[in-house]
Amino acid sequence: MVFLQAALNGDRQHAAVPKSPDAIAVDAAAAVRAGAHSVHVHAFDQDGKETLNAAACAAVVNAIRARCPGVPISLTSSAAIVADPEERLAIIQSWTVMPDLVTANQGETGIVALSAWLMARGVEIEAGLLSPADACAFVSSPLRDRCRRVLIEPLNPDPAIALRDAGEMEAILAAAEVTLPQVHHGFDGSCWAVNERALARGHGIRTGLEDVAILPDGGAARDNAQLVETARAMILGGAHG
Repeated sequence: MVFLQAALNGDRQHAAVPKSPDAIAVDAAAAVRAGAHSVHVHAFDQDGKETLNAAACAAVVNAIRARCPGVPISLTSSAAIVADPEERLAIIQSWTVMPDLVTANQGETGIVALSAWLMARGVEIEAGLLSPADACAFVSSPLRDRCRRVLIEPLNPDPAIALRDAGEMEAILAAAEVTLPQVHHGFDGSCWAVNERALARGHGIRTGLEDVAILPDGGAARDNAQLVETARAMILGGAHG
């Protein structure tokens, strides 16, 4: 089975991006029905801004679990939401309801301590690699063999650059004999090309409005479920399982 994760919101400006706990849970259920095996989400405050606040994160996790029992839930820990590493760690240490997983971008200051704290509490880590420099840092990190999976996430929307970076990150992991499962995605114009490359190489993929708002034919995506359906068809069409 090829792993398919749906990234439902993030900072994407789109009419179908869910922000309230109930809307996120409804969207998560639709993504799972469309073929997603896991959902990655960001919580939002009352002003519609991304937050790591304990109460907001707990509300989202509880809402998804009520509608999607057994589906692994991944939360963000992005420094784009809380830049100061000590403040971010303190906020996450106040969480009362733990997700199944947390994405931890390996190029961010303080990420090793944050990840270790979460893992000690049973939360699995998705190690986010946004660049070859992140991959180099990760293979030298004490986290390198302890994470649930590696996310190969080249952020350049140019497909040629994103594919080059994805290939370089994969090569760095291979040279260091890091054998964790990999999940690949790009950003905007590079998403589908990065997904295709990953599938051809036997890796999992991620899609959703956090990453992309267009379909492979250039048309506008209606919602997360349509993006997941498209990714699932790509998996099946390539006989990837």
